[in-house]
Amino acid sequence: MKIFSIFGDPISHSRSPLMHNSVFKALGICACYSRTHLNNSSQLRDVFLAKKLSGANITVPHKEAAYAQCDEVRGIAKTIKAVNTIVYEKGKLIGYNTDADGFMSAIQSFGPIKNALILGAGGTARALSIALLRGEITPTILNRSPGRLDFFTKEGITAYCWDGFTAKDYDLIINTTSAGLSDEELPIPRPLLLELLSRSKGAVDVIYGKETPFLREIKVSGLPYKDGSDMLLAQGVLASYLFLGGEFALKTIEVPMKHSFNL
Repeated sequence: MKIFSIFGDPISHSRSPLMHNSVFKALGICACYSRTHLNNSSQLRDVFLAKKLSGANITVPHKEAAYAQCDEVRGIAKTIKAVNTIVYEKGKLIGYNTDADGFMSAIQSFGPIKNALILGAGGTARALSIALLRGEITPTILNRSPGRLDFFTKEGITAYCWDGFTAKDYDLIINTTSAGLSDEELPIPRPLLLELLSRSKGAVDVIYGKETPFLREIKVSGLPYKDGSDMLLAQGVLASYLFLGGEFALKTIEVPMKHSFNL
């Protein structure tokens, strides 16, 4: 039996086991998928190998550490320098990033987008900013502190700290921080958020499965919005495709995975 898992902190909320196990069952794959709560990012590789995993997904806050601990990184993950999917292949950990394509698929329903403001500067923000750039959408980063902004400036992406940032008009505001996941925090100060929402056309919270304070403010504003469910599904289909070695078509994987959202 092949064993898969998702690494994160927190991790109890993750729908990934239900999603991937639904695919394995529907396709008759002898495999199981579980959660792994990991506090220390530096232990990711050791835990992966100790569990004898065939593959894994990586969520906050370990995506950048996962990139560093892979033997090889492929595709857009090489540019992003953040990994959310690992496949064990011939004794090596091969890293991928399915967040980027998953996000671009999820935002199609918003219609034409010229620019977007991304809240946060972690691995998910990296993936989304590069995906937006490649989709000819101008991203801007807004983070609490300057510590992680070098990546973005080196990629030619405008990046700000809260101090010194002035609200502008954006087609889309995207929360990639963990604010609201296990607390009642907003990703940025409320007065600034309200001003940004008043000047924006839509919003996305990559968190799924709960109404975060960020989502509540969006609903009050009346803006079109999405939580992270569509992105979760799209990236999950791509991850499962990689786990199964490309043996099944994406649509074949999508049907049972989408059905798992109704369970």
